[in-house]
Parts: sequence; C-alpha cells; structure tokens
Amino acid sequence: MGAPPITLALDMHRLAVLSFHTSPLAQPGVGDSGGMNVYVRELVSALAQAGVACDVFTRAWSSELVPEVVVEPGFRVIHVQAGPAADVPKEELPGLVPAFTDGVVDHIARSGDVDAIHANYWLSGVAGHAAKHRLGLPLVSTFHTLARVKSEADDGEADGRTRAQAEAEVIACSDAILANGVEEAEQLRRHYDADAARIEVVPPGVDHAFFAPGHRDGARVALGWGTPGRISAMGGRSADQHPVLLFVGRIQPLKGLDVAVAALAELDHPDAELVVVGGPSGVDGPAELARVQELVADLGLIARVRFVDPQPHHLLPTWYRAADVVLVPSRSESFGLVALEAAACGRPVVAADVGGLRTVVSHGVTGFLVDDRRPQAYAARVAEILGDPGLAERLGRQAALRASGYTWSTAAARLRRLYTDLSARHLVRC
Repeated sequence: MGAPPITLALDMHRLAVLSFHTSPLAQPGVGDSGGMNVYVRELVSALAQAGVACDVFTRAWSSELVPEVVVEPGFRVIHVQAGPAADVPKEELPGLVPAFTDGVVDHIARSGDVDAIHANYWLSGVAGHAAKHRLGLPLVSTFHTLARVKSEADDGEADGRTRAQAEAEVIACSDAILANGVEEAEQLRRHYDADAARIEVVPPGVDHAFFAPGHRDGARVALGWGTPGRISAMGGRSADQHPVLLFVGRIQPLKGLDVAVAALAELDHPDAELVVVGGPSGVDGPAELARVQELVADLGLIARVRFVDPQPHHLLPTWYRAADVVLVPSRSESFGLVALEAAACGRPVVAADVGGLRTVVSHGVTGFLVDDRRPQAYAARVAEILGDPGLAERLGRQAALRASGYTWSTAAARLRRLYTDLSARHLVRC
C-alpha cells in the first residue's frame, strides 16, 4: 500500500487507541477481558494525566451503550458500530474488522486532530494498519499475545495461521512495535523477523496506590475469612491461619489452572486451599472450567478449591494480600500482569519459566520460576515457601521492592516521547 502525503506534527495532540475486541470499561476476568483491559485503561489514564488526550475505539457490543463515554479529562471511550450490538464469538470477530476500521477512520477524519494510532492485539492491528494508510498516520502496535508464540506453547488457535500472517503484515508496517519486556522483543525478532530498530521495550506498570504490601491476616478478615468462635486482641474475629494459594485470571487452557489444582493435591498440607479468582474465557473457557472442576472432584479437593467470581480490579489487592503464594502456571505470557500485581502486594510468586514472567519474577529473589509443567515441581516450590516463614518474608519484601520500579506514569512518559518522535518521521511503508 502507499501512504498519502504526510503533514509532520511537532507536538502530540491526540492519540487514537484501538481496542477492537474488548473494552477498557469491561470487568477483567469476564469473557475476553483480562490483562489487556487493565493495560489499556491504566496506560491511557496515565497518558491523559501526562497531557496526551486519548480516544479509545472499541466495538459496540451492546445496544445500550452510549456512543462516547468520558472516563476522565483527556480519556474518552468511543463505541464503534461493527456487526451486531451483542457479544460475538471471538472466531467471528475478524469479519467485523473492516466495518470497525471504517468507523474509526470516519471519526478520526471528522475530528482532524489525531496524530498517531496505537493498536492493541492483532485484530486492532489489522484495523490500525488499514487506518494508517488511509489517514497517513504513524502506527504503534502492541500485540499482548502472538500466534506463533502460542503455537510454540501448544496452545495455537484454530485460525492461528491466518492470524500469524496478519500479525506479520502489521509488524512489517508498524512505525513502532511495543514489547512488554526483552523476552517479547526477542520473540518478535525470532518469529516475525521484526526490525529491531523499531521495537521499543516499554514495560507495563502497576497502580501502587492500590497494589501495595499489607497484612495477610487483616486481608483475610476483610474478606470474611475469620474463624468462628475465636476473638482477636482487637475484638474482632481472628483470621484463618491455613495456607492459601491464589490463582487470578481468566480460565482458559493457556493459563494452566489445572496445574495449580494438581499442585495443591501434591502438597503435604491437608489444610491448604486454592482460591481461584476469575471466570471462563474464550470459546474453550466453559469446557476448560468444566474440565478443571472435574479434576478437582477426581482429586478429592472439592472442599479445598474455592472458585470466586471475577473481582473489580481495585479490590484485587485484598485477595493478593490474603494469600501465602500466588501461582501463575501459564503456558505463555507476554508479560504477566498478575505476577507484577502480586509482587507489588508483597506476595511471592511461583510462575512458569516462560516469556515475560522471566522478567517479572526473579528466581530465588522475589519468587520461583518453574521450567517443568509437572504439578510436583510447582508443589515443591510452594512447599519451600510455606515451610520457611523467613524465606517467604524475604521473597515478599524483595518482590514489593522490585515491583516499585514499574509505574504507569513511567510507561506513559516514554510513550509520549515516542509518539511525538514518530510524528516527525517518515512513515514505514509496506
């Protein structure tokens, strides 16, 4: 494709953020809402506070949605009509991208004050790629997950080849490709031959006003986990003292909840409990939830695995603080926001030795990385933490210290400079 003549901007006025298949207003952990929702919402909020006005374009998934929602000054969510105003199976969404693209291009053309496009996920990338050429605007792409990486982890999608080809085309024409960490940057180069000069490593952040260390027993009492009949020195119910493992995230094969359940069965702690905060996600989500529940029954763990509905993001810190260990046994992760949030709350993480988790979790310092899918390997690391309070305390303290370096304001400051710089460059051409 050829781009129209470019008028170079010297200052960043407004950014168009594309989040086609999921809205930053949606509850994380429900349907396809997850870490990407948090990423878009928190990053855009930080950009708005840094002086970059942002319009987030997302597909109108309900007839009850108003066309525009002002979240805060400088942060608007714009609902674009594309297909039925209802939930659509994810595998059918690619067919709606052209209509979404038309809506985005029309809105930007009418407003006339957008300086760059930032697309999130491959579907938004396809829309952003087309919009770039139609509007002559620089394109920044964040993929969050990559088809060829998921395939490498034996979790490829039915349309994986089509998606991978689309990702390759978007990567080849993006003016900047954001990687959450050095692992994702390497994946972009290895799997897609991305130009290293256009890869920018910009880690996500965490809201430390909410996600901060706190007292475990106080968090348990706040969640109503007090032990009946026992009175604490403060006059309230004492907290339960049994070991608690925590899993937070969407229930889908990629996230490895079955490994967490089986690891609980391997622990030599008959009073230990696994708390699962999240709901089924994607076309395979309901079947995966049923499979995990069957596994729970087969292992005799019905009384020791608690399924909790997805929680508002600002309430998650209490759940993290109430846990002794947070498990992240994903098959692949571009970053691992759950691991970062748990660390910010001062909780050790036992995570899979994959992708961005290698950056978030420092093995033996803030938690443990496990390079083995066997539940016994996870159970051994959890037992090490539960059996040594001093180790648990050191890991949690170092985790919080390490997490303090990740802030949304830092990410926003780096991206503001990048957007401004891109507006003064010639666009990359297909």
